[in-house]
Amino acid sequence: MPGGLAPTYKGYIGMNYTLNQLKIFLKVAQLNSITKAAEELHLSQPAVSIQLRNFQDQFDLPLTEVVGRQLYITEFGREIAETAEQILEGVHALDYKTHAHKGQISGRLRISAVSTGKYVMPFFLTDFLKRHQGVDLFMDVTNRARVIESLERNEVDFALVSLLPDSLAVDHVGLMQNKLYLVAGQDWGLNAKRYTNAVFEELPVIYREQGSATRAAMERHIFTHQIQVKKKMELTSNEAVKQAVIAGLGCSIMPLIGLRNELGSGQLRIVPVSHFPIVTNWYLVWLRGKRFSAAASAYLNYVRAEKDNIIHSKFEWYEKYL
Repeated sequence: MPGGLAPTYKGYIGMNYTLNQLKIFLKVAQLNSITKAAEELHLSQPAVSIQLRNFQDQFDLPLTEVVGRQLYITEFGREIAETAEQILEGVHALDYKTHAHKGQISGRLRISAVSTGKYVMPFFLTDFLKRHQGVDLFMDVTNRARVIESLERNEVDFALVSLLPDSLAVDHVGLMQNKLYLVAGQDWGLNAKRYTNAVFEELPVIYREQGSATRAAMERHIFTHQIQVKKKMELTSNEAVKQAVIAGLGCSIMPLIGLRNELGSGQLRIVPVSHFPIVTNWYLVWLRGKRFSAAASAYLNYVRAEKDNIIHSKFEWYEKYL
Protein backbone atom coordinates (compact mmCIF):
# COMPACT_ATOMS: atom_id res chain seq x y z
CA MET A 1 0.00 0.00 0.00
CA PRO A 2 1.33 3.51 -0.79
CA GLY A 3 2.80 5.18 2.26
CA GLY A 4 2.46 1.92 4.18
CA LEU A 5 -1.15 2.62 5.16
CA ALA A 6 -3.31 -0.29 6.24
CA PRO A 7 -6.42 -0.97 4.12
CA THR A 8 -9.74 0.34 5.35
CA TYR A 9 -13.19 -1.09 4.59
CA LYS A 10 -16.19 1.17 4.16
CA GLY A 11 -19.38 -0.02 5.72
CA TYR A 12 -17.69 -2.21 8.36
CA ILE A 13 -19.47 -2.09 11.70
CA GLY A 14 -17.66 -3.54 14.71
CA MET A 15 -19.82 -5.79 16.83
CA ASN A 16 -19.62 -5.18 20.55
CA TYR A 17 -21.96 -7.77 22.06
CA THR A 18 -21.22 -9.56 25.30
CA LEU A 19 -21.54 -13.20 26.27
CA ASN A 20 -24.28 -12.15 28.69
CA GLN A 21 -26.25 -10.58 25.81
CA LEU A 22 -25.84 -13.77 23.77
CA LYS A 23 -27.11 -15.82 26.69
CA ILE A 24 -30.11 -13.53 27.22
CA PHE A 25 -31.06 -13.41 23.54
CA LEU A 26 -30.76 -17.18 23.21
CA LYS A 27 -33.08 -17.71 26.19
CA VAL A 28 -35.62 -15.21 24.81
CA ALA A 29 -35.48 -16.99 21.44
CA GLN A 30 -36.01 -20.38 23.06
CA LEU A 31 -39.00 -19.22 25.11
CA ASN A 32 -40.47 -16.52 22.83
CA SER A 33 -40.96 -14.46 25.98
CA ILE A 34 -38.99 -11.80 27.81
CA THR A 35 -40.91 -12.51 31.02
CA LYS A 36 -40.20 -16.26 30.97
CA ALA A 37 -36.56 -15.65 30.03
CA ALA A 38 -36.18 -13.28 32.98
CA GLU A 39 -37.65 -15.88 35.33
CA GLU A 40 -35.33 -18.66 34.14
CA LEU A 41 -32.27 -16.40 34.23
CA HIS A 42 -33.24 -14.99 37.65
CA LEU A 43 -33.13 -11.43 36.28
CA SER A 44 -35.67 -8.63 36.32
CA GLN A 45 -37.76 -8.14 33.19
CA PRO A 46 -36.40 -4.59 32.63
CA ALA A 47 -32.82 -5.90 32.82
CA VAL A 48 -33.56 -8.51 30.14
CA SER A 49 -35.33 -5.93 27.96
CA ILE A 50 -32.39 -3.52 28.15
CA GLN A 51 -29.81 -6.17 27.25
CA LEU A 52 -32.03 -7.45 24.44
CA ARG A 53 -32.38 -3.92 23.03
CA ASN A 54 -28.62 -3.28 23.27
CA PHE A 55 -27.98 -6.54 21.42
CA GLN A 56 -30.61 -5.77 18.76
CA ASP A 57 -29.10 -2.29 18.13
CA GLN A 58 -25.97 -3.91 16.75
CA PHE A 59 -27.83 -5.40 13.77
CA ASP A 60 -29.41 -3.73 10.77
CA LEU A 61 -32.13 -6.38 10.59
CA PRO A 62 -34.68 -7.01 13.37
CA LEU A 63 -34.18 -10.03 15.58
CA THR A 64 -37.67 -9.94 17.08
CA GLU A 65 -41.11 -8.64 16.25
CA VAL A 66 -44.28 -8.19 18.26
CA VAL A 67 -47.60 -9.25 16.73
CA GLY A 68 -50.51 -8.34 18.95
CA ARG A 69 -48.94 -8.81 22.36
CA GLN A 70 -46.87 -11.87 21.44
CA LEU A 71 -43.12 -11.72 20.87
CA TYR A 72 -41.79 -13.63 17.87
CA ILE A 73 -38.25 -14.28 16.68
CA THR A 74 -37.61 -13.33 13.06
CA GLU A 75 -35.96 -15.70 10.58
CA PHE A 76 -32.78 -13.65 10.89
CA GLY A 77 -33.12 -13.77 14.66
CA ARG A 78 -33.32 -17.58 14.54
CA GLU A 79 -30.04 -17.67 12.61
CA ILE A 80 -28.41 -15.39 15.17
CA ALA A 81 -29.78 -17.56 18.00
CA GLU A 82 -28.21 -20.66 16.45
CA THR A 83 -24.87 -18.86 16.19
CA ALA A 84 -25.20 -17.60 19.76
CA GLU A 85 -25.78 -21.17 20.97
CA GLN A 86 -22.66 -22.36 19.13
CA ILE A 87 -20.57 -19.54 20.63
CA LEU A 88 -21.78 -20.27 24.17
CA GLU A 89 -21.17 -24.00 23.70
CA GLY A 90 -17.65 -23.14 22.60
CA VAL A 91 -17.08 -21.02 25.69
CA HIS A 92 -18.27 -23.86 27.91
CA ALA A 93 -15.99 -26.26 26.03
CA LEU A 94 -13.00 -24.02 26.77
CA ASP A 95 -13.86 -24.03 30.47
CA TYR A 96 -14.26 -27.79 30.54
CA LYS A 97 -10.98 -28.40 28.70
CA THR A 98 -9.18 -26.16 31.21
CA HIS A 99 -10.56 -28.16 34.13
CA ALA A 100 -9.81 -31.46 32.38
CA HIS A 101 -6.16 -30.50 31.87
CA LYS A 102 -5.96 -29.79 35.59
CA GLY A 103 -7.23 -33.31 36.28
CA GLN A 104 -10.60 -32.03 37.49
CA ILE A 105 -14.03 -33.43 36.64
CA SER A 106 -15.90 -30.95 34.49
CA GLY A 107 -18.92 -30.72 32.21
CA ARG A 108 -22.65 -30.20 32.42
CA LEU A 109 -24.94 -32.13 34.73
CA ARG A 110 -28.56 -32.00 33.58
CA ILE A 111 -31.35 -33.00 35.96
CA SER A 112 -35.13 -32.77 35.77
CA ALA A 113 -37.13 -32.98 38.99
CA VAL A 114 -40.83 -33.12 39.80
CA SER A 115 -42.16 -30.06 41.63
CA THR A 116 -41.91 -31.43 45.18
CA GLY A 117 -38.42 -32.63 44.33
CA LYS A 118 -37.18 -29.08 44.89
CA TYR A 119 -37.26 -29.92 48.62
CA VAL A 120 -35.07 -33.00 48.04
CA MET A 121 -32.70 -32.62 45.11
CA PRO A 122 -30.59 -29.64 46.26
CA PHE A 123 -29.38 -31.56 49.33
CA PHE A 124 -28.10 -34.35 47.07
CA LEU A 125 -26.17 -31.84 44.95
CA THR A 126 -24.56 -29.28 47.24
CA ASP A 127 -21.47 -31.14 48.41
CA PHE A 128 -20.88 -32.71 44.99
CA LEU A 129 -20.83 -29.31 43.29
CA LYS A 130 -18.53 -27.92 45.98
CA ARG A 131 -16.09 -30.75 45.34
CA HIS A 132 -16.21 -30.36 41.57
CA GLN A 133 -16.08 -26.67 40.69
CA GLY A 134 -15.88 -27.47 36.97
CA VAL A 135 -19.34 -29.04 36.85
CA ASP A 136 -22.20 -26.80 35.73
CA LEU A 137 -25.69 -27.77 36.92
CA PHE A 138 -28.80 -27.35 34.80
CA MET A 139 -31.89 -28.40 36.78
CA ASP A 140 -35.48 -28.08 35.61
CA VAL A 141 -38.16 -28.32 38.30
CA THR A 142 -41.46 -28.99 36.59
CA ASN A 143 -44.50 -31.28 36.46
CA ARG A 144 -44.14 -35.04 36.14
CA ALA A 145 -45.25 -35.16 32.51
CA ARG A 146 -42.49 -32.76 31.50
CA VAL A 147 -39.93 -34.68 33.59
CA ILE A 148 -40.77 -37.96 31.84
CA GLU A 149 -40.73 -36.21 28.45
CA SER A 150 -37.26 -34.76 29.02
CA LEU A 151 -36.03 -38.17 30.16
CA GLU A 152 -37.55 -39.91 27.12
CA ARG A 153 -35.93 -37.39 24.76
CA ASN A 154 -32.57 -37.92 26.46
CA GLU A 155 -32.41 -34.20 27.30
CA VAL A 156 -31.23 -34.87 30.84
CA ASP A 157 -28.78 -37.17 32.59
CA PHE A 158 -31.07 -37.94 35.52
CA ALA A 159 -34.63 -37.35 36.69
CA LEU A 160 -35.98 -37.23 40.22
CA VAL A 161 -39.41 -38.88 40.56
CA SER A 162 -41.51 -40.50 43.25
CA LEU A 163 -43.20 -42.92 40.84
CA LEU A 164 -41.11 -44.94 38.42
CA PRO A 165 -42.22 -44.44 34.79
CA ASP A 166 -43.75 -47.60 33.37
CA SER A 167 -43.42 -46.42 29.76
CA LEU A 168 -39.61 -46.23 29.71
CA ALA A 169 -36.75 -48.65 30.30
CA VAL A 170 -34.89 -47.00 33.15
CA ASP A 171 -32.42 -47.79 35.89
CA HIS A 172 -32.62 -46.11 39.25
CA VAL A 173 -31.22 -45.49 42.69
CA GLY A 174 -33.64 -45.18 45.60
CA LEU A 175 -32.85 -42.05 47.59
CA MET A 176 -35.28 -41.76 50.50
CA GLN A 177 -38.86 -42.35 51.53
CA ASN A 178 -41.62 -40.06 50.34
CA LYS A 179 -44.23 -39.86 53.11
CA LEU A 180 -47.72 -38.57 52.39
CA TYR A 181 -50.09 -37.49 55.16
CA LEU A 182 -53.61 -36.14 55.38
CA VAL A 183 -53.14 -32.44 56.10
CA ALA A 184 -55.60 -29.74 57.16
CA GLY A 185 -55.52 -26.07 58.08
CA GLN A 186 -56.15 -24.44 61.46
CA ASP A 187 -59.89 -23.93 61.12
CA TRP A 188 -61.30 -27.44 60.96
CA GLY A 189 -61.38 -28.19 64.70
CA LEU A 190 -59.87 -31.64 64.40
CA ASN A 191 -58.91 -32.70 67.92
CA ALA A 192 -59.21 -36.47 68.11
CA LYS A 193 -56.07 -38.50 68.71
CA ARG A 194 -56.83 -40.69 65.71
CA TYR A 195 -59.53 -40.73 63.04
CA THR A 196 -60.99 -43.49 60.90
CA ASN A 197 -61.45 -43.17 57.16
CA ALA A 198 -64.90 -41.69 57.87
CA VAL A 199 -63.16 -38.32 58.29
CA PHE A 200 -62.94 -38.10 54.50
CA GLU A 201 -66.74 -37.92 54.38
CA GLU A 202 -66.65 -34.76 56.50
CA LEU A 203 -63.82 -32.85 54.85
CA PRO A 204 -63.63 -31.65 51.23
CA VAL A 205 -60.58 -33.22 49.64
CA ILE A 206 -58.28 -31.30 47.31
CA TYR A 207 -56.57 -33.31 44.58
CA ARG A 208 -53.49 -32.73 42.45
CA GLU A 209 -53.90 -32.87 38.67
CA GLN A 210 -54.04 -36.10 36.66
CA GLY A 211 -50.55 -37.44 35.99
CA SER A 212 -49.17 -36.28 39.33
CA ALA A 213 -47.41 -39.00 41.34
CA THR A 214 -49.05 -37.63 44.50
CA ARG A 215 -52.46 -37.93 42.81
CA ALA A 216 -51.69 -41.53 41.78
CA ALA A 217 -50.63 -42.56 45.30
CA MET A 218 -53.66 -40.80 46.77
CA GLU A 219 -56.17 -42.47 44.44
CA ARG A 220 -54.56 -45.88 44.92
CA HIS A 221 -54.86 -45.53 48.70
CA ILE A 222 -58.48 -44.36 48.50
CA PHE A 223 -59.39 -47.28 46.22
CA THR A 224 -57.53 -49.89 48.31
CA HIS A 225 -59.19 -48.83 51.56
CA GLN A 226 -62.61 -48.14 49.95
CA ILE A 227 -62.67 -44.58 51.26
CA GLN A 228 -65.73 -42.50 50.47
CA VAL A 229 -64.68 -38.98 49.56
CA LYS A 230 -67.24 -36.28 50.27
CA LYS A 231 -66.11 -33.67 47.80
CA LYS A 232 -63.08 -32.84 45.76
CA MET A 233 -61.32 -30.00 44.02
CA GLU A 234 -58.34 -30.22 41.65
CA LEU A 235 -55.34 -27.89 41.56
CA THR A 236 -52.31 -28.08 39.33
CA SER A 237 -49.33 -27.70 41.68
CA ASN A 238 -48.26 -28.79 45.12
CA GLU A 239 -47.83 -25.15 46.16
CA ALA A 240 -51.38 -24.30 45.03
CA VAL A 241 -52.77 -27.23 47.03
CA LYS A 242 -50.80 -26.16 50.10
CA GLN A 243 -52.09 -22.59 49.96
CA ALA A 244 -55.66 -23.82 49.44
CA VAL A 245 -55.41 -26.04 52.52
CA ILE A 246 -53.94 -23.17 54.57
CA ALA A 247 -56.83 -20.96 53.42
CA GLY A 248 -59.36 -23.54 54.64
CA LEU A 249 -60.72 -24.76 51.30
CA GLY A 250 -60.29 -28.36 52.37
CA CYS A 251 -57.78 -31.00 53.31
CA SER A 252 -55.40 -32.93 51.11
CA ILE A 253 -52.98 -35.83 51.09
CA MET A 254 -49.59 -34.17 50.68
CA PRO A 255 -45.88 -35.05 50.72
CA LEU A 256 -44.41 -34.25 54.12
CA ILE A 257 -41.16 -33.06 52.54
CA GLY A 258 -42.68 -29.73 51.48
CA LEU A 259 -44.51 -28.93 54.73
CA ARG A 260 -41.75 -28.34 57.29
CA ASN A 261 -42.24 -24.58 57.70
CA GLU A 262 -46.04 -24.69 57.67
CA LEU A 263 -46.17 -27.48 60.25
CA GLY A 264 -43.69 -25.62 62.42
CA SER A 265 -45.68 -22.39 62.29
CA GLY A 266 -49.01 -24.12 62.94
CA GLN A 267 -50.53 -23.09 59.60
CA LEU A 268 -50.99 -26.76 58.79
CA ARG A 269 -51.43 -29.85 60.90
CA ILE A 270 -51.24 -33.55 60.19
CA VAL A 271 -54.57 -35.31 60.70
CA PRO A 272 -53.88 -38.69 62.34
CA VAL A 273 -55.76 -41.27 60.29
CA SER A 274 -55.52 -45.04 60.23
CA HIS A 275 -53.27 -46.51 57.52
CA PHE A 276 -51.28 -43.28 57.13
CA PRO A 277 -48.75 -42.20 56.10
CA ILE A 278 -48.73 -43.45 52.53
CA VAL A 279 -45.10 -44.31 51.84
CA THR A 280 -43.52 -44.25 48.40
CA ASN A 281 -39.90 -43.49 47.48
CA TRP A 282 -37.86 -40.82 45.78
CA TYR A 283 -35.85 -42.24 42.89
CA LEU A 284 -33.00 -40.89 40.83
CA VAL A 285 -33.62 -42.46 37.40
CA TRP A 286 -31.87 -42.54 34.03
CA LEU A 287 -32.43 -44.18 30.68
CA ARG A 288 -31.20 -47.75 30.59
CA GLY A 289 -28.04 -47.99 28.49
CA LYS A 290 -27.33 -44.26 28.69
CA ARG A 291 -23.71 -43.29 28.06
CA PHE A 292 -22.75 -40.98 30.90
CA SER A 293 -20.45 -38.00 30.67
CA ALA A 294 -17.59 -37.81 33.19
CA ALA A 295 -19.68 -35.39 35.28
CA ALA A 296 -22.79 -37.61 35.25
CA SER A 297 -20.79 -40.75 36.04
CA ALA A 298 -19.05 -39.01 38.95
CA TYR A 299 -22.40 -37.77 40.27
CA LEU A 300 -23.98 -41.23 40.20
CA ASN A 301 -21.00 -42.66 42.12
CA TYR A 302 -21.31 -39.81 44.63
CA VAL A 303 -25.02 -40.43 45.22
CA ARG A 304 -24.51 -44.15 45.71
CA ALA A 305 -21.72 -43.58 48.20
CA GLU A 306 -23.17 -40.62 50.14
CA LYS A 307 -26.96 -40.93 50.07
CA ASP A 308 -27.28 -42.43 53.56
CA ASN A 309 -25.04 -39.74 55.06
CA ILE A 310 -27.05 -37.03 53.31
CA ILE A 311 -30.36 -38.40 54.58
CA HIS A 312 -29.17 -38.62 58.18
CA SER A 313 -27.46 -35.21 58.21
CA LYS A 314 -29.93 -33.15 56.15
CA PHE A 315 -33.29 -34.79 56.84
CA GLU A 316 -33.22 -35.55 60.55
CA TRP A 317 -36.49 -33.65 61.06
CA TYR A 318 -38.11 -35.74 58.34
CA GLU A 319 -36.94 -39.07 59.68
CA LYS A 320 -38.68 -38.56 63.03
CA TYR A 321 -42.15 -38.57 61.45
CA LEU A 322 -43.52 -42.13 61.45
